[in-house]
Amino acid sequence: MSEQTSAGHQTYPCNTCGAQLEFSPGSTALTCPYCGTEQHIQLEAKRVVDRDWEALAAKPRRPREAVPPNLFVCTQCGAHTESDSWSEHCEFCGAPVVVDQFNPDLVPPEGVLPFQVDRAGAKSALRTWVKSRWFAPNKFKRVSEAEQLASSYLPHWTWDADTRSRYTGQRGEHYYVEDSNGNRQRRTRWHPAKGAVSRSFDDVVVPATTHVSNKHLEDLAEDWPTQKAAAYQPEFLAGHRTQRYDVEPEVGLSQAKLKMDKVIRRDVKRDIGGDEQRIHSIDTRYSNIKYKLLLLPVWLVVYLFAGKPWQVLVSGQTGRVTGERPWSVWKIAFAVLVGLIVAAGVLYLMYRNSDSGSGTSLGSLGAAAGIF
Repeated sequence: MSEQTSAGHQTYPCNTCGAQLEFSPGSTALTCPYCGTEQHIQLEAKRVVDRDWEALAAKPRRPREAVPPNLFVCTQCGAHTESDSWSEHCEFCGAPVVVDQFNPDLVPPEGVLPFQVDRAGAKSALRTWVKSRWFAPNKFKRVSEAEQLASSYLPHWTWDADTRSRYTGQRGEHYYVEDSNGNRQRRTRWHPAKGAVSRSFDDVVVPATTHVSNKHLEDLAEDWPTQKAAAYQPEFLAGHRTQRYDVEPEVGLSQAKLKMDKVIRRDVKRDIGGDEQRIHSIDTRYSNIKYKLLLLPVWLVVYLFAGKPWQVLVSGQTGRVTGERPWSVWKIAFAVLVGLIVAAGVLYLMYRNSDSGSGTSLGSLGAAAGIF
């Protein structure tokens, strides 16, 4: 077996029936999917640590794409499975296997948010989400019964940093003048502004995988209580696929700085004050940069519709759903048609009532004229 592809890995055999145990969402136990035997996970007495970025940046590493995939040897059936992941199922018997030795050219995961939502909970959340997609094609409803719903730990970078930002800009103050017709017109008087703002960032989360839509992962950003992450233990991964990161930490830091910049710009506007603000320049200095790699839980389903793959994600922490959905042209056209019919009916009734009211008014005037 070559050094380039071999990888140490762990399995967790059931003491009762010999099958492989899997991590049970919402617990701290491994469970046998066949006989139900439970084995409590002995939690290690260690905490999640933020690592120093300068130390990693100075460390020589092979590019991630040059690091070969892992070769898992199944202890249940003896088959070999090659995979670009850190935990997997045997292709032949389905037994779960987990890496226990990480390639030194890769950043190992520091922590994990274990699954809290099980398969039944994920399917229930998916079913509710599908029912609320009113303008999706009827065939889309079948997605809620998807059997290919897969549990995956997806890698994410988190970043801490202290920042100090110097800025230049303008502060706008509103005032009012009257025009020749006596109407008030708003004007803005601009004054030069400059200063500095400081902010410390903690756990800015950035997806570290390109295999799943970045937009959908960002939609789930609020679902990750990173402060509650457990220190990495391979038992949490058993029975769930774990994607190895393919976004280098340098790229992750750049993306985190873009997120930080949005917050810094709000701080600058607040510091400028006034009724309006213009920002001409911001020069931000970063210090005490820390990072860690976390594994975050997602239930993922990919389905084909009209010859195109679509992704739907269910948070393994809260059950919140986000993803892509097709649109039914016929349902949308029907809704527009119904809307036009209703609008026409309302206009007709308004016109009829208005016309009836005018007739009554004229009749009353005529009667009044006859009396006099």
